[in-house]
Amino acid sequence: MSNIKEGSRALYIWDGEMSSEIETQVNEIKNIKNVQLNVENLQRITMASYSNSTFDVIVTTHKQFDKNILALILKLLKPSGKFTINSPEGDVKELKENAVLSGFVNVQYEQDQLICEKPKYEVGSSAKLSFGKAPVKSAVASVWKIDNDDDEIINPDDLLDEEDKVKPDPTSLRVCGTTGKRKACKDCSCGLAEELSGEKAAENVPTQKSSCGSCYLGDAFRCASCPYLGMPAFKPGEKIQLTDSLLKADA
Repeated sequence: MSNIKEGSRALYIWDGEMSSEIETQVNEIKNIKNVQLNVENLQRITMASYSNSTFDVIVTTHKQFDKNILALILKLLKPSGKFTINSPEGDVKELKENAVLSGFVNVQYEQDQLICEKPKYEVGSSAKLSFGKAPVKSAVASVWKIDNDDDEIINPDDLLDEEDKVKPDPTSLRVCGTTGKRKACKDCSCGLAEELSGEKAAENVPTQKSSCGSCYLGDAFRCASCPYLGMPAFKPGEKIQLTDSLLKADA
């Protein structure tokens, strides 16, 4: 009965038949100075008209308690009150688990007693949270504050030489860096691919040969099948570009 102190209010719960062991334990509690003791049968504890947070200590020798009875005992105890089961026999693992699930804390088995403690707050109590308050200015914010008065800042223009400021020749950007030749990349977007494609198409235009040698003089000297028919006269040896439509016969 070490958990029962002077001036405490205690409840003793018994079950089955009244035995000499139960009478001895009840008398031991009564002999403690200024202890107010109530004795109740387990079968009638639910009908007893006790208010919540009435007892400092609840003692019993019974070994079987369901979760409903444990929840009731938790309500009858004052905050930080103790529920003690004297001399439990066998494995108390299940009883300890039920006590924890019912809300008891610091559940320990020592000196043939299973001692369960009620938390320091009342069952169903609430507290306001400070989420709505204005945030307190943290000292961490000042750590990340940048003070430019004492720090020397480098001018980014000083990091560039005169050679870095010279703009590159646009034609050099269209030359492959490895071969030195104009070569379009796979995903060319600068127009070089189209330009090279046009030059290649122009190179593939078949060279027209004149059988009479007078094509350059004009239509008056050209035969009916002359490919230059309808074109102005040109200088001998001048390269003439023909469109695809001129190279095809009329339907």
